[in-house]
Amino acid sequence: MSDGDDGNGGNRSYGHKAFKRSKSHFADRITADGRDGWPVAAGRYRLVVSRACPWASRALVSRRLLGLEDALSLAVVDPIQDDRSWRFTLDPGDRDPVLGIRHLSEAYDRRESGYPGGVSVPAVVDVPSGELVTNDYQRITLDLATEWKDLHRPGAPDLYPRALRDEIDTVTAEVYEDVNNGVYRAGFATGQQEYEAACEGVFRRLDLLTERLARQRYLVGDTITEADIRLFTTLVRFDAVYHGHFKCNRWKLAENPVLWAYARDLYQTPGFGDTVDFDHIKRHYYQVHTGINPTGIVPLGPDLSGWLTPHGREELGGRPFGEGTPPGPVREAERIPPRGRP
Repeated sequence: MSDGDDGNGGNRSYGHKAFKRSKSHFADRITADGRDGWPVAAGRYRLVVSRACPWASRALVSRRLLGLEDALSLAVVDPIQDDRSWRFTLDPGDRDPVLGIRHLSEAYDRRESGYPGGVSVPAVVDVPSGELVTNDYQRITLDLATEWKDLHRPGAPDLYPRALRDEIDTVTAEVYEDVNNGVYRAGFATGQQEYEAACEGVFRRLDLLTERLARQRYLVGDTITEADIRLFTTLVRFDAVYHGHFKCNRWKLAENPVLWAYARDLYQTPGFGDTVDFDHIKRHYYQVHTGINPTGIVPLGPDLSGWLTPHGREELGGRPFGEGTPPGPVREAERIPPRGRP
């Protein structure tokens, strides 16, 4: 995530120029046959994420659900980026222990100098060369679900079932345009009309999703799919940052009985809530976007305890993992500190 920033102006530019989501400049794919020159191989690649970023959080959820922890190592950056890029200041010596770099931009520079756009997460880096492979946030999770199958854990769910791909693609495209990206268009709007159009689009789509999810437990089919992952990572941030910081405040998620129950259902499902760090989320949005929040003050709320309350969605049926099984316990090194969870 570069929050649509084109790399010019830094953190102060947020909210002071027209919003445009940068395309992923590095769109190579890591595939089973290695057709782009990057074959799937256990231990070769490192996934770099910010737990604050909804786009990177998709990859965190997918990696955990599919049991790819041994095959694809994880690097977590500081939620507060500087104008150079995401920093590895959570690691000893302020360096990633595997890649040996201080800023993610170093992996970008090793791949290509003078590249367009900003430095975004998620990013997959080739460990032997230290070069960025891809920052294609739309494609990374789809390939984890399909191209990395030989490395999935026993009992891994099918997150992108072939028979449902057309429907999943349609739903995720609508969710992306109006919700995932819509909250940013509202939050970074530089004019009233621009803001109102984006905000209205967000809630129009959320109303339609409410109707859909009132009658079925998951977005597509009766199991968790890529569509649920992509919606969840926006919903889990809604009351904490999008409602106030991005002014998407027609109503709170907790005030919509259907979507609030749906989000809690996923949050309480292994692989979802155990990847969410509310502390990182809040500090990133409120402290990095100084063009919107110049004081850098991080609000105390909202109360997070509601995420662990009963949701009642089991009554709609559905099988979270289909014929598969839940992932095992979170590894100690990847646990969210207490201040970041309810």
